[in-house]
Amino acid sequence: MPPTTTPSPTAPRMSWLQTLRVYLEPASLRMLTLGFSAGLPLLLVLGTLSFRLREAGIDRSTIGHLSWVGLAYGFKWAWAPLVDRLPLPLLTHTLGRRRSWLLLSQCLVVAGLVGMALTDPRQALSPVVACALMVAFASATHDIALDAFRIESADANHQAALAAAYQTGYRLAMIWAGAGVLWIAARAEAPALAGAAAAATGAATYQNGAWQTAYLVMAASMAVGMVTVLFSREPRPVELPPARNAAEWLRGALLEPFADFVRRYRWQAALILALIAVYRISDVVMGIMANPFYVDMGYTKDEVAAVTKVYGVVMTLVGAFVGGSLAMRFGVMRILMLGALLSACTNLLFAWLAGHGHDVTALIAVVSADNLASGIASAAFIAYLSSLTNVSYSATQYALFSSMMLLLPKFVAGFSGDYVNAFGYAQFFASTALLGLPVLGLVWIASKAKSASSA
Repeated sequence: MPPTTTPSPTAPRMSWLQTLRVYLEPASLRMLTLGFSAGLPLLLVLGTLSFRLREAGIDRSTIGHLSWVGLAYGFKWAWAPLVDRLPLPLLTHTLGRRRSWLLLSQCLVVAGLVGMALTDPRQALSPVVACALMVAFASATHDIALDAFRIESADANHQAALAAAYQTGYRLAMIWAGAGVLWIAARAEAPALAGAAAAATGAATYQNGAWQTAYLVMAASMAVGMVTVLFSREPRPVELPPARNAAEWLRGALLEPFADFVRRYRWQAALILALIAVYRISDVVMGIMANPFYVDMGYTKDEVAAVTKVYGVVMTLVGAFVGGSLAMRFGVMRILMLGALLSACTNLLFAWLAGHGHDVTALIAVVSADNLASGIASAAFIAYLSSLTNVSYSATQYALFSSMMLLLPKFVAGFSGDYVNAFGYAQFFASTALLGLPVLGLVWIASKAKSASSA
């Protein structure tokens, strides 16, 4: 049977000191910066874009439907085999299979973000959507290559640490692309124009020039990942069986990764895919309306940026570290259950905030709790997905898993604006918490099945 990333059941438990030292290893530090380049584009085509569009006067239903741009992440399994096996002219010879795809996708993300910066959604939405789609597809491709790079860069016992480092960088980037971009846009606004418009309308003002500056800074921030790629070492390539003809190559690239997963897990494959499909549903569906919620509740860019940048950063880092460390110490399945429970409960806090009104202190508490829960759940979930892959098909299989994670939640999230328009924010957030209940049952069943199969 081909090797997988499943840790050996006889591996000794690491001490707390050994656990901490793992985070200072070069592989973990590389994952931190590459995780930053992976997390940066996501909010810029989803959460932050929804804030920008709502401030520009775009209807909530339209914003919800535009979140379907994120479905690009849900279908990345379709072209993952190409990223897994297809060499790029010149780049692959110079950088290697994984780094060449990482660099190409990073360049395309930069081009798309520049395009989003230079367009005005009030004039026409189509150019904004086209550039957002470009960023989403390039970002999804980056995820495919990076997941393979991460899985091939360390043994199974270090995957939880790499997942935590990746998640930390990813969350830092999301805070920079969420809070940082709002702070930059607020600083770039023309004060006299903003004051006059606010006095006349009593509402938030939209200045496209400020958002242009903010998105150009975000495009420049992708340099963090690009430099890391150029100075990283390509993982030792996995030996692939030679293909005698095109049909055999296509069979090995497209069909064998999926057939291998089914062969290894048999009846449990359906259970695993069901768990993957719904694990993050409560967070993803809720997240689309978070920024429009802040706008409608009267929070300013500076308030949202300050809360998410200061308290959100701290709690996200704590959550990612705690999730990765606990997964290594006590097992991934236990922390998966904890993360699912916390994620659902923190959505209820947003429902409370909707009835509480404009209160920055309350916003701090809610955002802090939400980011802590999300960090724990994400670190454990990434480690779980990594343990399912066969290193011979790491890019394709991980792309399948991470696509399944987003496909259903992103589709459901597209109707979030319609739901808020019909029932209000409080009921919407409470409903997203209820979406987490089936997840708890699936984690429990998957845990029992895993224990039975390893006995």
